[in-house]
Amino acid sequence: MDLLFPTLRRLLPLMAVAAALALLSSALLSLCPAPALALEASASPADLPRAVAAMEQLDQLRTQLASSLEGSDEEPTMDTMREVCKPVGQRAMAIAQENGWTVRQVASKYRNPDHAPANSHESQLIDLLARYPEITGLWEPVTAGQTAGVNYYRRIEVQPSCLACHGTKDSRPGFVSERYPADKAFNFKPGDLRGMYAVFIPEVQEVLRASEGG
Repeated sequence: MDLLFPTLRRLLPLMAVAAALALLSSALLSLCPAPALALEASASPADLPRAVAAMEQLDQLRTQLASSLEGSDEEPTMDTMREVCKPVGQRAMAIAQENGWTVRQVASKYRNPDHAPANSHESQLIDLLARYPEITGLWEPVTAGQTAGVNYYRRIEVQPSCLACHGTKDSRPGFVSERYPADKAFNFKPGDLRGMYAVFIPEVQEVLRASEGG
């Protein structure tokens, strides 16, 4: 279980927290059986643990690229963003294409409007992750409008080097205010929640149901 779901162990104590349960209702109630069912379905394609590993690797890439800004006195430019931020988005797209998943970066305080929450449920999930920093990632069944499958969400945290572009509003690089007039991604501190990776894995829910004989 440690290898397949390294983040889920942090969720179990939280399931006793009434506030979290009230926020996500049936979504969080489903987290308890999900790990067990996934383990029982280990003979099937390992989409669930692979999604966890892929998001860990994606976040490591983000952290490594952001660290390249450490110690620099030069103001970041659009070229900097292409070198530091764009590869993360490209890798997310590649992961999605390689596996047949949907992979998105989602944030309430977004810079790129494409990263805005798709619905109020995603906003609630981000709020939950912000309120409970001990949650690294969580699973939940499909939501309204989705086909059969399962969702995985993994938190994104602000690194010290991220403040070069996401610090105070007045300290943002010039290209940000020029290119993103509706920017909301500022006034962060190291360790703050930046957003989350949202992964939709189609049809896996059917595998989980089959594993319990349903």
